[in-house]
Amino acid sequence: MSLKILHNVNVIQPDDLVLPATLWIRNGIIEKLESGLSSLPEGEYELMDGQGHLLIPGMIDVHIHGANGFDMMDGSVASIQEVSRACAETGCTSFLVTSVSSTIEELLAMIRSVKRVIGREVGAKIVGLHLEGPYLNPKRKGMQNERFLRHPNLTEMKEIFNEADGLIKMVTIAPELPGGMELISFLKENGIIIAVAHSDATYEEAKQAFEAGASHVTHCFNGMRPIHHRDPGLVVAAFEEEHVSLQAIVDGIHLHPAIVRMMHRLKGPDGMVLITDALQAMGLGDGNYVFGGHHVTVSDGVARLEDGTLASSTVTMNEALRLTVETGISLKDAVQMASTTPARILSLDTRGRISTGFDADLVLLNEQFQVQWTMIKGHII
Repeated sequence: MSLKILHNVNVIQPDDLVLPATLWIRNGIIEKLESGLSSLPEGEYELMDGQGHLLIPGMIDVHIHGANGFDMMDGSVASIQEVSRACAETGCTSFLVTSVSSTIEELLAMIRSVKRVIGREVGAKIVGLHLEGPYLNPKRKGMQNERFLRHPNLTEMKEIFNEADGLIKMVTIAPELPGGMELISFLKENGIIIAVAHSDATYEEAKQAFEAGASHVTHCFNGMRPIHHRDPGLVVAAFEEEHVSLQAIVDGIHLHPAIVRMMHRLKGPDGMVLITDALQAMGLGDGNYVFGGHHVTVSDGVARLEDGTLASSTVTMNEALRLTVETGISLKDAVQMASTTPARILSLDTRGRISTGFDADLVLLNEQFQVQWTMIKGHII
């Protein structure tokens, strides 16, 4: 049936009010949005009752490594599909498959597995690849495995590009490394979002990278030179550049709520993106895991290496949304950071909004931000 009518849902309006609405969906596209409980037409259609829950645009995770015990770097189709499923279960309808620093062989195997899955996902849709490394600074390695870190290598990157067939959308690098600026030029020429992290860049080095084409900061404040009043570093440089957007891991661990609020005040919802940075423990909870060549222990939902270093997160997108609102940021802005802003950054022109002509990628949430259902292109997943 081509027409679906979703009524009795609450939709956030531009003035931050949540009001009852009725949504008309035809062939997977939003045809009409009406406030209130509109009268229903004659003819055949599928009527869906939202039971007064909150309806938001499908969330988009630009940084996720694994879920439900599966690590997408293992090169298997099953792992990619399981993350796709887990994303949909937690309100995410599109995602970037994200690598960790590895051998070239492991990275190419992961890319090949993505190519076998894309277009046949069981849940959330793959919208590209995010390469987090391997061109990162060992001084700010975080959980990245130092034995795989290396200086930017254009020959190697071209080999990766050839295998990826246009799937690479974002690359995270440390621009201060030898060859970093040359890599930025190459990525810019190829239309790639250049992100900075795991970097010891000074303020001046970061400014140079942003002027050359870098426009994004991966997991801001984590894995980079900290702010000092005589050495402001990468973060302050990013705050000063209007075109630079920031990722935020809002899990109550990686960023203090006051820092989340500061990022929001300085960048606004159009310059800030909620991410999970989740490893395979997402959806499973506490236990022992292997991630990026490290042994990782998750205790009380916090993932750490043996030396205590934070190792990605276990937060889900719906939890990140709830925690962002709990910091004092408005629901409207939090949804924009989870859906609308990442869609704009990735040039997904028909996703990230509940508006006429946009894809019916939708998520129904209850008052506790628990996912009631996830819809992709008009189909409940």
